[in-house]
Amino acid sequence: MRIMASALALLCLLSTAAGASEITWNAYSDEVFARARQEKRLVILDLEAVWCHWCHVMDEKTYADPRVRAIMAKHFIAVRVDQDSRPDLSNRYEDYGWPATVIYDWNGRELAKLSGYIPPERMISLLTAFVADPTPGPSAMAPPAAEVQPGKFTPALREELIRLHLERFDERLAGWGFVHKYLEPHSMEYAMERARQGDKGAEKMVRHTLDAALGLLDPVWGGAYQYSDSGVWVNPHFEKIMAVQADNMRLYARAYLLWGNPEYLKGAQNVRRYLQDFLTSPQGAFYTSQDADLVHGEHSAEFFAMDDAARRAKGIPRVDTHVYARENGWAIEALCALHAAGDAEALNMALKAADWMVANRSLPGGGFRHGEKDPGGPYLGDTLAMARAFLALYEATADVAWLRRAEASAEFIGARFKRPAGFATAPGWQPQREENGWLARFANSLARYTGKAQYAAMAEHARGWLAQPAVARGGATGAALLVDAELAGEPLHVTVVGAHSDTATRDLLAAALRAAGPYRRVEVWDPAGAPLPSMDVAYPRLERAAAFVCANGRCSLPSYTAAELARRLNKTQSNSKGGP
Repeated sequence: MRIMASALALLCLLSTAAGASEITWNAYSDEVFARARQEKRLVILDLEAVWCHWCHVMDEKTYADPRVRAIMAKHFIAVRVDQDSRPDLSNRYEDYGWPATVIYDWNGRELAKLSGYIPPERMISLLTAFVADPTPGPSAMAPPAAEVQPGKFTPALREELIRLHLERFDERLAGWGFVHKYLEPHSMEYAMERARQGDKGAEKMVRHTLDAALGLLDPVWGGAYQYSDSGVWVNPHFEKIMAVQADNMRLYARAYLLWGNPEYLKGAQNVRRYLQDFLTSPQGAFYTSQDADLVHGEHSAEFFAMDDAARRAKGIPRVDTHVYARENGWAIEALCALHAAGDAEALNMALKAADWMVANRSLPGGGFRHGEKDPGGPYLGDTLAMARAFLALYEATADVAWLRRAEASAEFIGARFKRPAGFATAPGWQPQREENGWLARFANSLARYTGKAQYAAMAEHARGWLAQPAVARGGATGAALLVDAELAGEPLHVTVVGAHSDTATRDLLAAALRAAGPYRRVEVWDPAGAPLPSMDVAYPRLERAAAFVCANGRCSLPSYTAAELARRLNKTQSNSKGGP
């Protein structure tokens, strides 16, 4: 019936399409759906990204077609949203785009969820079909609700996740995934920690992937392209978005610390240079992304093959100058990882951005707005990213004020986003897998630093969501495996005892940050000052600065030099049972 009705509607449409006006795009709001109910019109959501090539193509071709415009004007209310501006919608529909196209009936019920570019002819067919028969299609059928299991991963689920992690690796060309090639952060980090524990197979996988992904770094302006498609590493999509910049900078910096390959440090610094030159505002906060296209809808391979002068002669692809808390938190944390690898400028950039975010994006109670305006917010991702950034800054600087900010953000998260299972992207929305993974790891680390049980309980609550088999399997399994391992083991604990102003204290802190893995508790105790937030170990007062390494229920003798501490840390980590 739907096909016949669609054909009849299409015939009527084709006779009236000429002269159709431009589409009037509305913001996503309750008012839109109230109007749809009143007028008995369908709603179409175009969830785009301002940096996205295929979004531009769809705008230039599909939404410019007079036949598409005619049927939308008569039967639909059109809604357009930049997905970077609305993490709630982005998280809900992330599996479908970008662009993602969602069609609703006038009661807000989803009729279809469609992924990627839709050519005009197909769009006409879809729209006419749903006008004739506004009932949900297969793409809108909701999966059955998963049951929440109590807190921990079963041995059988853990083994399945490890198996999936290995099966999803491309042995021939490297990388997790066989279509899009990029540094998948959770798989990479999990495999890096396995390599740190001595797993040679994991080391081979990671280093093969890192070496291949160097080809996705722009050698002229710096920065990492989003991904390469068609299952190879040489067909990049040229947009540069902050999530990819932060992942590349963090992973290459940590890889350099793990294996000492100078190409990895150069890769991380390549991204830092790009942030400085293209994505840093005059105030020191970070912009969101840079477009893939110099001219909307036109591929830019020839442009990005040019040198700096030739590119600038043609112009610079548009930079999205929105300043979002989430993206800044990602960048600050990654810059702290690069600082640990010895890049002093990285910490200066991180501190400047963090100060701006505190001054301009803070909410009462420790939370953060997404942007200057916050429709639908606040969102979990913004406060969580800034909380992780604050914890990274505490490690890098030993300034307890950053730890206190991390605690305030954790309190805000617990009060605003906790659900019966997991933590939701925003009040009234469902939990999202990646956010709950990062939250579990952050809250667990915060509990180790502070000794406060409430943060350990927060970590367990987020793990309860991830421990559902359908959730745990639903993406890169490294995310769930890292949560499972870290919550089950003690972090490597390094305390430097000495005056904050002492050069030797700072040298030992730098050595600890270089040699300790990412699952760590690194801090400085000045005997002349306040106690540590959690004084669970009694340290002696010595005549000069010294560092103590604690793991598996015991602490080392003092290390007085950076070299001595590095040797002790390497030995301790090779024998440690904590972490993945």
